[in-house]
Amino acid sequence: MIGMSCTDFGARDPEEVWDEVSKEFAHWEIFSEAKHAVGGFLERFLEKKDSYDMTYSVHAPICDVNIASLNERMREAAVIDTIITIETAAVMGAETVTVHPGLYSMAVGGLNERSERLAKQSIRTISRASEEYGVAVAVENMPSLSFMLGRTPEELDALIEGTDLGICFDIGHANTAGRIDEFLERFKGRMANIHIHDNNGDRDAHLTIGEGNIDFRHAMSKLSGYNGKYIIEAKSLESAARSKAALETLL
Repeated sequence: MIGMSCTDFGARDPEEVWDEVSKEFAHWEIFSEAKHAVGGFLERFLEKKDSYDMTYSVHAPICDVNIASLNERMREAAVIDTIITIETAAVMGAETVTVHPGLYSMAVGGLNERSERLAKQSIRTISRASEEYGVAVAVENMPSLSFMLGRTPEELDALIEGTDLGICFDIGHANTAGRIDEFLERFKGRMANIHIHDNNGDRDAHLTIGEGNIDFRHAMSKLSGYNGKYIIEAKSLESAARSKAALETLL
C-alpha cells in the first residue's frame, strides 16, 4: 500500500488535513510534531478515525529529540518521549512507528563513539517498548550530513545490532549517501517501512518522483518481496499524488 506524510501538515488542524489526505490515500503516516503531536489529539483521533477508511502509522518526533544526546537528562527525555509516542500509537491502532537514530554533538568533536554507544543504549530501550506495546518500530537511515547517525548501511546495522527492530529505508536519504543498492542488499529482509521521495544526490530535497536522479524502477525491482507500506514523504499533497501515480506504475 502507498501512503503519504508531510512535515508541513503539522501547522494545520489534523481534521482539515485528514479530509484532504483521505481523498488521495488510504494510509497516512502522521508526523508527530506541532498540531499533529499524537498525544495532543489522541482523543479527537479516536473519535474520528472510524469516519475514514484508512490505516495509520506514526513518525516519532524529531525536533528537540536526540536519543544519542551526550546530555543524559536530554537523552532520557528523548527516549521517554519516543516511548510515549509508541504507547500512543498502540492506542491509535497505528501499525508502525519510525524513529531517527540521533545526532552527534555539533559543539564538541571527538565524541562520536560515545554518541553511538548512547544511541545503541537508547535503541535497546526503545526495542523493549516496541515489544511491550506490540507496535513495530523502524529505525530510519539518515541523509549524508556529518552530524547525523545512521547514514550508511554499516552505521545503521551497528546501531540496531542485538535488537529485533526493523528499519525504515529512506531511499532519498540513501541517495545522498550514494548507497541505495547497499542498503537494499543488507536490509531487504528487515525493512518495516519505506520512505519514498526523489533528489539529485546532493541534498535531501524531497522532490516528486521523476524530478531527481533516483532510478526507482531499479530499486523497486529489488524490493519485489517487500509487503509493507511505501510512504511518500512530500512537500505537498499535490506532489505526493503525482509521486503516487508514478510509483503505481512500478509496483
